[in-house]
Amino acid sequence: MLAMLKTMRIGLCRVLEFALIIAVIVLTLDVLWGVITRYVFGSQAKWTEELARFLLVWVSLLGGAAAFGEKAHLGVDYFFNLLEPSARRLLTILSYVAIIFFAVSVFIVGGVQLVQSNFASGQMAPALQINMGWVYAAVPVAGVFILLLACQQLIETMAEYFASAKEAN
Repeated sequence: MLAMLKTMRIGLCRVLEFALIIAVIVLTLDVLWGVITRYVFGSQAKWTEELARFLLVWVSLLGGAAAFGEKAHLGVDYFFNLLEPSARRLLTILSYVAIIFFAVSVFIVGGVQLVQSNFASGQMAPALQINMGWVYAAVPVAGVFILLLACQQLIETMAEYFASAKEAN
């Protein structure tokens, strides 16, 4: 089962990485086109700056989820490493529970409410003329990825915790 969960994590991370690569390529081309239109044609295309902002939101949130999936997120290891190995595992389990709670309550539930309210209000982006709900959809999408990855990492950590407890007995 743990092997299947690791495979799932690797697959989710690859999906995120692919989406990020595409988004960064589009962001780069968009910014390049904005610079070309400003300096070559004398007037920047109005939609390029808005698209760049929206893509940056998506890249930031999905990039955070990808970093979490690769366990590349920031952490303060000094005090953590002073603890006994069993206490470290227990603290890791508690942190994953907190992350799952945060991902569900803020990213998913709050994000879905944010997206629904924007679709209901009909607020449109001025230059691109897309509903702002599509921009804010990055919040619950990233939340789902973080939730899935945190659950996988929690199960993996708990399995290691119980295996070490069994060996100690």
